[in-house]
This record gives sequence, structure tokens and C-alpha cells, in this order.
Amino acid sequence: MQVPVFVLVIAAAVVGAVCLIAGLVIGYQRRKAAAEREIGSAEEEALRIINEATRSAENKKREATVEAKEEILKARNEFDKEIKDRRAEVQRQENRLNQKEENLDKKLENLERKEDSVNARISALDAEKAELDKIKADQLAMLERISGLTVDEAKRYLIDQLADDVTHEQAQKLREIQARFKEEADTYAREQIALAIQRCAADHVSEATVSVVPLPNDEMKGRIIGREGRNIRTLETMTGVDLIIDDTPEAITVSCFDPVRREIARLALEKLILDGRIHPTRIEEMVEKAKREVDATIRAEGERAVFETNVHGLNPELVKLLGRQHYRTSFGQNVLNHSIEVSQLAGLLAAELGANVAEAKRAGLLHDLGKSVDHEVEGSHVQLGVELARKYHESEAVIHAIEAHHGDVEPKTIVACLVQAADAISAARPGARKEDVEYYIKRLEKLEELSSSFPGVEKAYAIQAGREVRIMVRPEEVSEDRLALLAREIANKIEDELQYPGQIKVNLIRETKAIEYAK
Repeated sequence: MQVPVFVLVIAAAVVGAVCLIAGLVIGYQRRKAAAEREIGSAEEEALRIINEATRSAENKKREATVEAKEEILKARNEFDKEIKDRRAEVQRQENRLNQKEENLDKKLENLERKEDSVNARISALDAEKAELDKIKADQLAMLERISGLTVDEAKRYLIDQLADDVTHEQAQKLREIQARFKEEADTYAREQIALAIQRCAADHVSEATVSVVPLPNDEMKGRIIGREGRNIRTLETMTGVDLIIDDTPEAITVSCFDPVRREIARLALEKLILDGRIHPTRIEEMVEKAKREVDATIRAEGERAVFETNVHGLNPELVKLLGRQHYRTSFGQNVLNHSIEVSQLAGLLAAELGANVAEAKRAGLLHDLGKSVDHEVEGSHVQLGVELARKYHESEAVIHAIEAHHGDVEPKTIVACLVQAADAISAARPGARKEDVEYYIKRLEKLEELSSSFPGVEKAYAIQAGREVRIMVRPEEVSEDRLALLAREIANKIEDELQYPGQIKVNLIRETKAIEYAK
């Protein structure tokens, strides 16, 4: 009998489904068993961890308890020690107080004994005083009987005698004091005046003739001096100043009465210190550079003066000459500032009087023009100023005001009178001028002029505050043999024509140089 195909298909499907269900049941049971085993293992592990944590907590607890007990014990020991120390200190304080109390008791007993002794002595002195009073009364009564005078009469007699004696001695003493003071007054006055002059002149000369150059260190002093002093000699010869290198830490003093020379030397020295290369050739370069800088400053100061006074149309050379006055002083007063002040004062006075303000200010600014060159050119500053003003084509009114401002000629114009008055006002105000410095500078200028008057002398510089004159001679005109004779001749002429304190060293220098250029 043949079975239908769909029946076989259904049967195969049923068999497959049954097999699938059986497989699923068997897989589920296996996975359940594996899960139960993993759960059991996890429970055992958790139990083990809990047990270990419990044991660790117990151990930590026991350790913490032990540490706490140790800390408590340590704190208790420290507390006991502190209590013991405090008790010992209290005991020492108590012993000290007891000792002091005992000492005070002893002192109190001594004071009581001394008080008793003093009271006893006071009683004895009272008794002696009463006895002396009685003796004195008896003696007075006896003297009254012998002299025939009462006590009041005797007092009046003694007072009269004493008054006569005191009056006589007083008059005699007064005459002696007056005579002694007359003898000492002149000496004392001279001493005080000399002391005041020394203080004033010393401070002012120090400000006017000395500049201090700071050094980075004291080793720089040796480099500035150079081997066998060649560097310092070159610098002093080039600038005509005196370098004072002493024990002053980290400083060199530049001394010269000519402020332009001193400023050139100061600038050159500062540049050499900054550059670090110090040798004769470099010194000559720096001195030339410093001269150019000073010339630039002179131009700037001249322009400043022209701007401040509002004076226009000046020749550029006159502006430079005005700028040179920035480094010039007259009786301690800066000549450029003085000229600006005179210009402004003359302008104000001219405005009040209705005169020519511009002309008055111009004449006031140029009135001391000759002081710009009186270090180099022979003649008074008035004469030199007139020549310079005429050379640069100033008006006759300005030239006349310059010529008349010191009364060398009679002033003929209002402007000349105003410049003369403004010059006196600027110079006469308190503290404007110091005559000592001017006379000091004139003496040094005269010393240089006298030394330069001999044939063969190239340059002459007064240094060391006038205690030395350094003279450079032309080697082609002055021989070695002639050098000593020339020094003697200059010294003799200084002795004959100059007045000076102390002595002056005449130092002649004869130096031959050979210069050639490699091309």
C-alpha cells in the first residue's frame, strides 16, 4: 500500500519538531545546572570575602584599640611630666619668694635700727643747738658791751663797709674785663670772619672747580692711570685738567677752574670707562668726541637762550658764543642764566618806560658776550664784547649798551641805562655772586697767561687749585738744556708778578712725537 507524500512530509515535520523540543529541553537543563553551579560558587566566594572582611575589621579594630591605648598612655605620661615640671617651677618660685621675704624682713629690721640711731642723733643735735644758741646770745651780749654798739648798729656799719669795698672792687674788675675784651675782640672777630670765609669759599670752589666721575669698581683706577702713568698723563695733557685719584671709593675727581675743559675731561673719562678700552690713542679719540659733544651742547644752550628771551635774527656765531656762557661763571653766578635774566629785566623795564623792548632785550642778552672768549683772548670782557658785536654787525645802540654796562663810557641811551640797571639788579640780589671764586679764577688765568708768554711755550694749564702750572713746550724750539733754565725764568716771573698762598710748582713737559700713516 503506497503512503501519500504529504503524509510523509507531515510525519517528517512532526519528528523534527519533537527532536527540536527535546534538544531545547536538554540544553535548558544543562544551562540551568551550569548556572546553579556558578551561583553556588559565587555564594561561596561572597561568603569567603565577607569572612575575610570581618576578620580584617576585627584586626583593624584591635590595632586601633591598641594604638588608642598607647596614645592615651603617652599623653598621660606627658601630662604627668608637665605637671611635675610645673610643680617644680612653682616650688622654685615659692622658695624664691620666701628668700625675698626673708631679705625684706632683714632690711626692715636694719631700717628700724637706723631710724632709732637717727632719732638719737637728732635729739643730741637739738641739745647741742640749744647750747650753741645760748653761747651765741652770751657772745652777742659781750660784744655789745665791748663795742658799745647794738646788733642793728653793727649790722649797718658792716653793710656800709662791705658796700664800699664791693663797689671799688666792682669798678676795678669792670675796667679789667673791658681791657681784656678789647684785646680779645679783634682777634676773635678776625677768627670768626676767617672761619666764615673759609667755609663759604671752600664749598663754593668745590662746586665750581671740581667734578666727580663715578667708577664701576676700584680696579678701574689702575687702568685709568695706565702703565707708568701714561694714560692719566695723556688725558691731562689733552684736556688741561688735573685728575685726582685718591682713596675715595669708586670715584675720580676732575679738577680745573675752566669749566669747559673740565666738562670735556669728564665726558671723555665717562666714555672711556663705558668703553673699557683705555690707552693713549683711544683717549685722544674720546677727547675729540667729547669736544664735539660739548660743542653741540653749546649750540643747544645758545638756542635755548634765544628762545627764552625771544630775541631773533642773531648771527649763528653769536648764538654759539652765548652757548659757551653756559660753562662760564662770574663771581659764582652762571653767566648764561645771568644774561637771560638781564635780558628779561631790561625788557620789563623798557616796557614800563615805553622804550624799545626788543632792543633792550637784545642788548641785555649780549651785554656779557666778551666773557665767552676772555679765557682765550687778552682784554676785558667789555672790550671783547664790543669787538664781537661789531664783528657780527650788531646795531650801534646794542654795541653802546654793551660798552656802557660797567660804566666804562657814559650811557647815552635809555637802553644802555636799562641794561646797566638790569645787570646791577641781577648781580646784586642776595646769594647771586661770590667774589672769592672770581678772584681765584682770575689768579689762575693770570698764572696761565704769564706762563704762556715765554717763547717756545705751546700750552699752559694751572692745576691743583693753582699750586701747580703744567707747561707743554715745543721740542723744536726748547732744547733739553734750555728746559731747566726756562723753568727757572718762569718761576722767577711768577714770584715777581703774582700774589699767591704757599708755593707753585712749575712743571715743564717736552715731548716729541712722530706720526706717519700707512696707506
